[in-house]
Amino acid sequence: MTRNSDIGTRSVVVMLFFFLCLIFLGVRLYQVQINRHDELYAKAKEKYTAIAVKSGSRGEIYDSKGNLLIGNIPCADIVADPQIVGDEFKCRKIANLIASELHLDEAKIYERLMMKTRIVTAKDGSQSASTVRYVVLADKVDFADAERLREEVSKAKYKGVYFNECTKRFYPKNELLANILGFTNLDRDKVVAVFGVEKYFDKNISPTKVKNLYVRDRLGRPLTYGDSRINEVRDGLNIYLTIQEPIQAILEEELDKLVEKWKPRAAYAILADPYSGDILAVAQRPTYNPNERSVMNPEAWRNRIAEDTFDPGSTMKPFAISGALDYGIVTPSTKFDCEKGRWFYGGKILRDSHPLGTLSVSEIIQKSSNIGTAKIALLMGEKRLNDTLRSFGFGSRTGVPLSPETSGLFRPLEKWDNLSITRFPIGQGIAVSPLQLVRAYCVLANGGYSLNLNLVDRVENPDTGEVMQVKRGPGPSIFKNPETQHKIVEMMKLVTQQGGTAEKAAIKGYYVGGKTGTSQKCLNGHYSESQFFATFVGFVPADKPSFVLLVTADEPKGNHFGGIVAAPAFSSIGYRVLRYMNVRPNAFEEMAKK
Repeated sequence: MTRNSDIGTRSVVVMLFFFLCLIFLGVRLYQVQINRHDELYAKAKEKYTAIAVKSGSRGEIYDSKGNLLIGNIPCADIVADPQIVGDEFKCRKIANLIASELHLDEAKIYERLMMKTRIVTAKDGSQSASTVRYVVLADKVDFADAERLREEVSKAKYKGVYFNECTKRFYPKNELLANILGFTNLDRDKVVAVFGVEKYFDKNISPTKVKNLYVRDRLGRPLTYGDSRINEVRDGLNIYLTIQEPIQAILEEELDKLVEKWKPRAAYAILADPYSGDILAVAQRPTYNPNERSVMNPEAWRNRIAEDTFDPGSTMKPFAISGALDYGIVTPSTKFDCEKGRWFYGGKILRDSHPLGTLSVSEIIQKSSNIGTAKIALLMGEKRLNDTLRSFGFGSRTGVPLSPETSGLFRPLEKWDNLSITRFPIGQGIAVSPLQLVRAYCVLANGGYSLNLNLVDRVENPDTGEVMQVKRGPGPSIFKNPETQHKIVEMMKLVTQQGGTAEKAAIKGYYVGGKTGTSQKCLNGHYSESQFFATFVGFVPADKPSFVLLVTADEPKGNHFGGIVAAPAFSSIGYRVLRYMNVRPNAFEEMAKK
């Protein structure tokens, strides 16, 4: 009986124990599934999910014919999730591997791997610790190096290290058009556009960057199932410039020859279509190679053609004289006494570079008389001269998408002094950018129609294939008399013919219209006697121009006259571009009319 009682007692105890265990498990299960559900779910989710940042490709830049000017090459960003890379020992091993393979700072990589939390400040000023799930260990790594490192990481079975495929900027033409294109830098994992087209259109050509949430296995590898949220990235827009690469190459080759011969402080050349305002080629020296950052000189980055100004000198004379013709104040044959090269007016002496006597208006252009031009301006009066010069765009920006762009220096009429009317028309006391001068000559060349300059031909969306053409073209005519433009062009032809100031700008077989400019540099409010700008700007064929071309040298050595320094470069560039464009010489045109 006693034995049976013991057995019964033990049975009750065992049953009671199991019953208590069930109660405990039930309570524990309730705590886990109900009370701590959110907390434990968050921990599990954190352990088996990850965030990956993905970016599309930056938009590419092409010339008008589709030749690549700025492109992208494949690479990879190496990133990590500090929550699963492991302990201090693992982090040191991973940092050592990546640093040795890529020649990077091991200490910095280790520091990022160990960044488990960071302090976050809320809007109300309170601070809290936030779990770090994403750090960049190395960005824009060459694709081949990244693939080799990926194999090493996989072989060592390191967890939490990921390789995000991306692209980085590549400039296949090296120095060609570099000042206009600009370049990009990296600030940690952010692309920063620097100067030129890259900066101006940064918002348009930048891709979208998204954060993707995905489920992973215990080694951190993404799974194809589960609660993943993947967002699609969008590539940046592609920009097609008005530039034509073959013409650009000609311009830069000939500008280099000018620099080699005359050793100027800087030099510019711009070639544009006078009817559309399209810039077909533009170059400046000094320049740089955006692929070689270590030897780049910041002074070479600037877009001098848009930012710099200079006194245009005698290149301004055709504008004032065209106004006098249009108002009917003078004719091409009207005579003026040029005072033997020395004229006292307004308390100052105005000189010509050579003693000149009585000249017609046509000869004043041909011989580039300061005194003759000033006397014509006096007949016009201040208001009509001001209106004429502003109608050519002086004092306003050209519309070219380069930032910053100067509007030049052209005083309002109410701030003119007694000498302004005789100095502005000969290009003194007024400062223009190379772009402004080209735009003004486009107006002379195209029949007198106002226009803005263009650098962009079209924009393409690479995701949809949609192409948006940029609208452009001439505006209204600035001349009241349709004969005005023909008269001034006939005068400007004389400049490159025998007896003109720019015989070296002539192009065999073609009529060239243009004007020299030799201007003193204004330094600290005074004109220098030893530092000059030498310019020639013109259009060809003069009667139906295919292009307007400006060539300027800043402080050339050995000679400072535009007709000697800049004119030969104009001729060389013009001849080669006319052949490329297959423009027939004037002799053939005249024979075809007979």
